[in-house]
Amino acid sequence: MRAVSDTSPLSYLVLIGQTDLLPKLFTAVSIPEEVHAELASSRAPSAIQQWIGQPPPWLVIDSTALPVDGRLDRLHAGERAAILLAERMGADIVLLDEKAARTVAVGRGLRVIGLLGVLREAANRRLVDLPTAVQALLSVGFRASPALLKSLLGPPEHS
Repeated sequence: MRAVSDTSPLSYLVLIGQTDLLPKLFTAVSIPEEVHAELASSRAPSAIQQWIGQPPPWLVIDSTALPVDGRLDRLHAGERAAILLAERMGADIVLLDEKAARTVAVGRGLRVIGLLGVLREAANRRLVDLPTAVQALLSVGFRASPALLKSLLGPPEHS
């Protein structure tokens, strides 16, 4: 399964030391140049800058120019680029956390999963302890509604 990621899911996975879940869940993970730039930005935490400074071999940084689409103007640059790259590549899934970006992506026919969904899938495959991973996310500033967290931490699905 080929995935394209926006900045937020990768950033939080770096901060909790769980980026290695991605190549276990997806056959390929790509990011557009705009996401690379956001991860490398001086505004990003140093751990994220260091990680993207020496990206793992499984991460594909796609610097191909993407089309301009005015319908995406209200989204952040990384979100726009991730959606456009997912469309261009015919990706199986796009990793997005922001509600507006998720809504736009779904409306464009893309399959979307957020960081919590990634962690839930990893937990279903017994790759991570979900409550521990969620607590780690919360400790680095990740925000989610209490109702979402309660539903997420319910009984895991078994495949």
